[in-house]
Amino acid sequence: MRNTAKLTTAVLAVGALALGLSACGSGTDAASDTSGPLVVAASPTPHAEILTYVKDNLAKKAGLDLEVREFTDYVTPNTATEDGSVGANYFQNQPYLDDFNKKNGTHIVPVVTVHLEPLGLYSRKVKSADALKSGATIAVPNDSVNEARALKLLDANGIITLKDGVGNEATPSDIAQNPRKLKFKELEAAQTPRSLDDVDAAVVNGNYAIEADLKPAEDALVLESPKNNPYGNFLAVKEGQEKDPRVTKLAKLLTSPEVKKFIQDKYAGSVIASF
Repeated sequence: MRNTAKLTTAVLAVGALALGLSACGSGTDAASDTSGPLVVAASPTPHAEILTYVKDNLAKKAGLDLEVREFTDYVTPNTATEDGSVGANYFQNQPYLDDFNKKNGTHIVPVVTVHLEPLGLYSRKVKSADALKSGATIAVPNDSVNEARALKLLDANGIITLKDGVGNEATPSDIAQNPRKLKFKELEAAQTPRSLDDVDAAVVNGNYAIEADLKPAEDALVLESPKNNPYGNFLAVKEGQEKDPRVTKLAKLLTSPEVKKFIQDKYAGSVIASF
């Protein structure tokens, strides 16, 4: 049985933290009580699915008591890890974490990189990126790291040209050349696939694409290359918890041959193992 607790984006971080604390069932938090289960916050797809595979098939033999909690936003997993409501999280990449720690004063650190979810451009109105008309509207994620990543994807495929030296905080104002006079609609990342009926195209994170029954390897007009890609998703903890024996066990299991095969078989190129 899956041991998960689903929360929606409408749940405030404070409320989610309170739920996490009460769910621990003791006076100690999930991070400091190393004798209890390792509670991991994760996005539903593919992160929680991968963790559930580990829980159901590998954890018991390794002596790991694993609990998976699903969150559908990109904020609460980090605030819950910082607070100690959960012992670890699995949902993000390094540029996003760097930006989050800087802006929120948190102390989250990566433990092991597990997979890449290629970012893709999708459309229900055109069959190729070349078919995008002048003045077309493209939805992009509105958080700073994923918006920059989306614009870099469009730049890499010749759809726009960014200014030289643009980093991980690029916005549409950093576009140097926009020959098709494209317009950009900034949305919460989870909303981008839902916008496909209202815009000409949308740049969608891999996990949200899969949840929306899109197949990145087949449906994307353009797709990120995994080569030298800095956006691999990793298991993360609050600084100081890296050597928690439960965390080291999970890190080893997440990078095992069994998990690699599970990723290959289940996601068929839409999620790519990074080990």
